Amino acid sequence: MFVVSISGGIGAGKTAVSNRFAALGIKVVDADVAAREVVRPGSEALEEIKGRFGLAIIDANGALDRTALRSIVFTDREERLWLERLLHPRIGEYMRHELSTANSPYAILVSPLLIGRTRGALATRTLVVDAPEAAQLQRTMARDDNTATQVKAIIATQASRAERLAQADDIIVNDSDFAALDTAVARLHARYLELARQALHVEP
Repeated sequence: MFVVSISGGIGAGKTAVSNRFAALGIKVVDADVAAREVVRPGSEALEEIKGRFGLAIIDANGALDRTALRSIVFTDREERLWLERLLHPRIGEYMRHELSTANSPYAILVSPLLIGRTRGALATRTLVVDAPEAAQLQRTMARDDNTATQVKAIIATQASRAERLAQADDIIVNDSDFAALDTAVARLHARYLELARQALHVEP
């Protein structure tokens, strides 16, 4: 399976881009969806998180309060590393399973972490969705009800724009309107269909 990873900082517009590929009939596997699935109520991971951080990170419905947890782990490096060690293997397993069920010509894998060492294990090509930091801040604050300080703390833990762009095979600069995104995605879709066809042709 030819897999394109979509990477980008928080608020860059990865979901807006991946939704457009999905509308074209392409299987999309999203690490954020995987992250929610592996901590669903009753899961082993959620119980471990509850045991470490207490009921303050559990909402009234018994689900993980991601905003409350984020406020802890993105200001405490050791807690963030503990959480990553717990969740990343589970998220990776979930994504591999979902990719194995894809029946579209190629698949899209949405993850801010698919840079460098991680990319080669799951994807063959990287599309970076790029946006100015001011746009990242504005979009994330509006979407997640986070403060500017919280968003900047999250950005600081992610790969820098320069690091992402250096790893990119393709780039979409998301600093305009939806029509521009439509055009960019349509162009890349045609390219990926051709690359997927070529990859299938050369496989033994």
